[in-house]
Amino acid sequence: MRRNSKHRDLPPVGGAPGMDRSRRLISTLLNWYNSHGRDLPWRKTSNPYHILVSEIMLQQTQVTRVQEKYPLFLQRFPSLHSLARGPQRDVVVAWQGMGYNNRSVRLHRLAKEVVREHGGRLPLDFGALTRLPGVGPYTANAILSFAFGQQVPVVDVNVRRFLSRVFWPMTSTVALRKEKEIWVVARRLVPGGAASQWNQALMDIGATVCTSRQPSCRSCPVSHLCMSSASMVALPARHLREEPSLHGVPNRIYRGRIIQELRRHNAGRKIRADRLGKRIHPCFTPKYERWLANLLTGLHRDGLIVLHGNGSLDTRYVALA
Repeated sequence: MRRNSKHRDLPPVGGAPGMDRSRRLISTLLNWYNSHGRDLPWRKTSNPYHILVSEIMLQQTQVTRVQEKYPLFLQRFPSLHSLARGPQRDVVVAWQGMGYNNRSVRLHRLAKEVVREHGGRLPLDFGALTRLPGVGPYTANAILSFAFGQQVPVVDVNVRRFLSRVFWPMTSTVALRKEKEIWVVARRLVPGGAASQWNQALMDIGATVCTSRQPSCRSCPVSHLCMSSASMVALPARHLREEPSLHGVPNRIYRGRIIQELRRHNAGRKIRADRLGKRIHPCFTPKYERWLANLLTGLHRDGLIVLHGNGSLDTRYVALA
């Protein structure tokens, strides 16, 4: 591994100089990845559009589900141009089973914008990428690294957790360093000429070994370089803020049911709002009309559905946008 002077300012690991330990970390983890890296379809391509689709899908969905839906979506929309030309309702239908359907709307808007403003090619500039719908710093750098080979870091939740534990003594499994700090360390760690492989290695070690609840420190190839492996205490995950719900079911689940019912009803056809309410909730009665109206308003605002008519729900109709 080539010496890189930028490593000298890294936080010290295990009480030893930061540069030496960082170089050992990089070498060991890259060797581990060569033997243990996950075999994922989007790692077999550098097609920017394919990388984009995989990264948008992976934002809030398990890898196994994405593995199933990724090739089907690309079969339906094989290019940015075909995605931009397709009706939004067809994109939402093709997204079926992925959840968080507003991602499909943003992806469709992104395709239209890239075709209109960039000639159908994803820009190679971080700033231009982050101005696209649904693209934040992580997704932008993932595209730059995996599709365009740029020497930039990629920090997702797995990378943040792993680097927090390696470079600082975390007292518990729920402790994390600030994301801003992790980005600084991640930038300094990127080995010249191997950014893509290195970023994948970091994500894989965090997803499969240095997990959130039960990290496998004994089988970790870099546990001897980790400042937390000997002292970290397992604690239950912090309680998340309670989601808006009805009868114990989060509203986001009901939002998904609405989109699913509209898909089943035949995309593009209208259905009366009160009938839709009965389909998504077996005990739906007029007392839940305000609740349903708020869900529909939110979906309309997100660009997923179109509302027709005014007044009570028995005079209003809903369709996929």
